[in-house]
Amino acid sequence: MADTMMQPKTLSKTETTCRSCGSEALTPFLDLGVTPLADRLIRPSDKGKEELTFPLVVAVCPDCSLVQITETVDPEVLFADEYPYYSSFLPALMAHSHANVLARLEEKPLGADSLVVELASNDGYLLRNYVEAGVPVLGIDPADGPAAVAEKAGVRTLNDFFTRDLASKVVEEYGAADIVHGNNVLAHVADTNGFVAGIRTILKPDGVAVIEMPYLRPLMEHVEFDTIYHEHLCYFSLTALDNLFRRHGLYLNRVEQLTIHGGSLRIFVQPFEAVEDSVKTMLAEEKTIGLDTPAFFEGFSKRVEQLRTDLTGMIKDLRAKGHSVAAYGAAAKGATMLNFCGLDASQIDFVVDRNVNKQGWLMPGAHLPIREPEALVAEQPDFVLMLAWNFADEILEQQADYRAAGGRFIIPVPTPRIV
Repeated sequence: MADTMMQPKTLSKTETTCRSCGSEALTPFLDLGVTPLADRLIRPSDKGKEELTFPLVVAVCPDCSLVQITETVDPEVLFADEYPYYSSFLPALMAHSHANVLARLEEKPLGADSLVVELASNDGYLLRNYVEAGVPVLGIDPADGPAAVAEKAGVRTLNDFFTRDLASKVVEEYGAADIVHGNNVLAHVADTNGFVAGIRTILKPDGVAVIEMPYLRPLMEHVEFDTIYHEHLCYFSLTALDNLFRRHGLYLNRVEQLTIHGGSLRIFVQPFEAVEDSVKTMLAEEKTIGLDTPAFFEGFSKRVEQLRTDLTGMIKDLRAKGHSVAAYGAAAKGATMLNFCGLDASQIDFVVDRNVNKQGWLMPGAHLPIREPEALVAEQPDFVLMLAWNFADEILEQQADYRAAGGRFIIPVPTPRIV
């Protein structure tokens, strides 16, 4: 990997204070090394050229409980023009989002005079459900490609980063929002407090922000270290979220636990306090297990290192026996898994992914070629490392023909196993 000292300092910043409360007492507990950007795919013609790499260190704030990485990479670098993530290529996510919208429409009467805003709306995968129901929408997303696709699908979209200032402009031009969605975005923003203040600005007095994010507890308990990468600046417990939103006059009134992405939270945030038992119970549970204390995170690094040892040992043994190994899922978590474990073309032949925008490119760092899923049946590798383990059920069903021909999958977390 390239030495980050050789790179212009403006590309990233090492944080010494908490992103939420400003505490100077950050306590590091996991170091994943110096890694390339997990979503920065490589053109085959650029193979061999030096990649941008940055430290990937995780710390916890003892004052507000927020878990966070200590390096902030410039958003313009992270979310470039060729940012490859398109939500609509994930059937399970599409179904999840459709059900989310149906539930919101049942709870809150919306019509032609309403407004639903989504922050990080990507290719319009969620908002198109409101459009079909006749509800005006506005998507906000900084990635050019996905935003253009959303517009073509009839989802009005601002191609920009959401900030407190942009929130004020949106209210002036479009009015305040009845519902604000934000799925897997809060963890991505460098100005955490400014983003939350923007939500407060854009919401109607009786509005609700429905926000989803991976939940810290299963990440820790199931050793989901690969969900850590530079795009994800924060990893949230409910305690940390409650502290963050209250600072801006917003109240976490309800929470739902979801299975998607290895375990997530859906929180309902409003500009008035009406806290339900779901929140009170989870906050009490987090306190009981110590999720609000640095002591909870001691030993996690050793568990991550053990997973790496077990997985690399398993693949090395399979290769020594003459077996071929491929991988499924060119997602960011896959890049973290491959690079931290040192898995490259000497152990894994190729990666497959349904996203046509990723096919033909190379994985960052590992430089594995990305192919279409049909390559599994065509090539019939003996084993496939499931990098996108968060969609394991969907992938296993999708690859029934590959499995019927004798192919087997390696699921890496919480401990490597073959299915």
